[in-house]
Amino acid sequence: MISIESLHHVSLPVTDLERSKKFYSEILGLQEIPRPPFNFPGAWYQVGNGHIHLIVHDKSTFREGKLLDSRDIHFAMRVKSYHETRTFLRSKGYHPEAEDPFMKLKESPNATAGFPQLYIMDPDRNVIELNAEKLD
Repeated sequence: MISIESLHHVSLPVTDLERSKKFYSEILGLQEIPRPPFNFPGAWYQVGNGHIHLIVHDKSTFREGKLLDSRDIHFAMRVKSYHETRTFLRSKGYHPEAEDPFMKLKESPNATAGFPQLYIMDPDRNVIELNAEKLD
């Protein structure tokens, strides 16, 4: 049997590295960390004990044309406060009624999962869940 210790990283395809770096730094507040000198563009971010790896590759798979969908492929990060995160995202223009699909915010304060959840998309339609331990 395999004995898994932890999730090391999640790799995400991106088309415009600078645009994606701005999103992951300014919207999600992640700290960029050193990345090995690969022969393709990308960026790494620290998330707790793990990483998010952004990769630019001309053969990547994208959710082209898809809207924000919490049941589609996504990854989740735990936040300290549901309400502080919601307030911050709304201050940046994210809203459940946003006309721009990239600014849609799905709010699930009383989610069936047992913890409150928020969903947004990055500039390449990668779905991101932000959840808190409890509703505050």
